[in-house]
Amino acid sequence: MTTADDSLRNRLLVASPYLEDPGFHGTVIFMCEHNDEGAMGLVINRPLDISVGEVLEQLDMDGVEITQPVYAGGPVQPERGFILHRPFGEWQSSMAITDQLTMTTSRDILEAIGIGEGPSEFLMALGYSGWSSGQLEEELNTSSWLVCPAHHDLLFRVESDQRYAEVLRTMGIDLNQLTDTVGHA
Repeated sequence: MTTADDSLRNRLLVASPYLEDPGFHGTVIFMCEHNDEGAMGLVINRPLDISVGEVLEQLDMDGVEITQPVYAGGPVQPERGFILHRPFGEWQSSMAITDQLTMTTSRDILEAIGIGEGPSEFLMALGYSGWSSGQLEEELNTSSWLVCPAHHDLLFRVESDQRYAEVLRTMGIDLNQLTDTVGHA
């Protein structure tokens, strides 16, 4: 049973060298939800070759030029958009992750972002990473993921290509000393 104390909500999953899934190699995932029913998170270090402004244009939304990248949040529902943001705001479909961070999936936040009235800090992802009940716990037991606390600077201020190394650095891990083999001297 997943309790509030052992939930990975508002934590980062960092792909370890032992993770066998090549689709997640080198990823950092911000965990939005984790309970007995499963887990859901967004990959925050895989920018797509499309900007937020281009997404808004494709949705026929007018607005300011926004060059911020859109991220490949994961393989589940890649056509669906997710916005991690702060501050909260009054959006139609939002879920508070912490008292300072929210995830919104409704069109109204995109319209507000487009006209410069959206949240001051946000990250947009298409798709999400999901685990069924017990699946993530099994992956954690096989050393597939490292877990660490999330911090807003990493989400909103660190460049995406630096996020993996930055998380490892804050954990005291030297990327150059990681290996994918065990038991060899």
